Amino acid sequence: MTAGETHQAIEAIFRIERARLIAGLVRLVRNVDLAEELVQDALVIALSEWSKAGVPANPGAWLMTAAKRRAIDAIRRDKMRGRKHEEIARELDGECNGAAEVIEMAINDDLGDELLGLIFTACHPVLSADARAALTLRVIGGLTTDEIARAFLSSEVTIAQRIVRAKKTIGKAGLSFEVPRGAERAARLSSVLEVIYLIFNEGYAATAGDDLVRPGLCLEAQRLGRMLAGLMPEDAEVFGLLALMEIQASRLPARIGPDGALLTLTEQNRARWDQLLIRRGLDALARAEALGGDGPYALQAALAVCHARARSPADTDWPRIAALYDRLRAVMPSPVVDLNRAVAHSMAFGPEAGLRLVDEIAGAAALRNYAPLPAARGDFLFRAGRLAEAEFEAAAKLTRNVREAAFLLARADACG
Repeated sequence: MTAGETHQAIEAIFRIERARLIAGLVRLVRNVDLAEELVQDALVIALSEWSKAGVPANPGAWLMTAAKRRAIDAIRRDKMRGRKHEEIARELDGECNGAAEVIEMAINDDLGDELLGLIFTACHPVLSADARAALTLRVIGGLTTDEIARAFLSSEVTIAQRIVRAKKTIGKAGLSFEVPRGAERAARLSSVLEVIYLIFNEGYAATAGDDLVRPGLCLEAQRLGRMLAGLMPEDAEVFGLLALMEIQASRLPARIGPDGALLTLTEQNRARWDQLLIRRGLDALARAEALGGDGPYALQAALAVCHARARSPADTDWPRIAALYDRLRAVMPSPVVDLNRAVAHSMAFGPEAGLRLVDEIAGAAALRNYAPLPAARGDFLFRAGRLAEAEFEAAAKLTRNVREAAFLLARADACG
């Protein structure tokens, strides 16, 4: 293996193992920053030693051993850590007697609980939604602050400060980096799923800027979802979210036209939908339903499947979609769900049916200045032949996305 190939292999291995290494170390040192530093130190050592000796048979275990040794050195240097840290150092020192023995032990370590604990901590409700997303992408996803800043159209300084504040908040709150149990676990899981889906949605439909989609964020969210599904194989909503993301991501290659404009579902070339992602989504949904899944994410995944299974827009089962939205509204009441339900009913039962439903929610505070509301109403009016009443220009003024605004203005022009 050439030096360049070895370097690429090390980078790939590190990306795969990074979150698991941090999770294993943070339980020992009780500090996210220190755990990240130790893992980074292990990478530097690997870059030096693997370039000479080659990549070891069990690189993840090798990196964990190197990081633990650095932890021992750090603890010994800090005499103010007290007896507890001395005990940790002695315990780690015992683990690290004999490289072969340590690696063999590390191979058999199950870091699932540690990694799951880190995910639950990064997504703790004590943090704001923005802070949870940034910290999750940094610690679990391994993105740099610059990458996160570019993804969310923010400055690197702002993202860095957000992450630092999040870590300080976690420290002050005395969180344990452990998987919560019982009712607390159920409550915290909703926050974890919310953060992952927030990341996905910002990639699938960018809220601001010049780009309509940011596939990199979708990929990170899918990776986090697959990781969570592997760690929680008996949770229906985890698989529901994974199914929803996989199926929605399958449409990304077809969402943007040659001119850079957004294409609606009816305009997309379905031959460009990613069939592998659709199959993955179907498998995840089948798992969710086998586990009794009837929660918000499983229902939204079932909605996405209706589109994935339709060979053409005319084949779409809109009555089933409308019925699924009726169920979703019962388990996840919100004005946005009501708006999407109105769209589904308009497609299933005619634009006038959609207009009746959308007019019922037009005064909702959450939908004030929400571009999709006048956009949807404009579509209903357009299809009903009431072109002069369509509100596409109003919708264009509300959106912060440049390309979406251009799409809505084009629809306004089509109304004459």
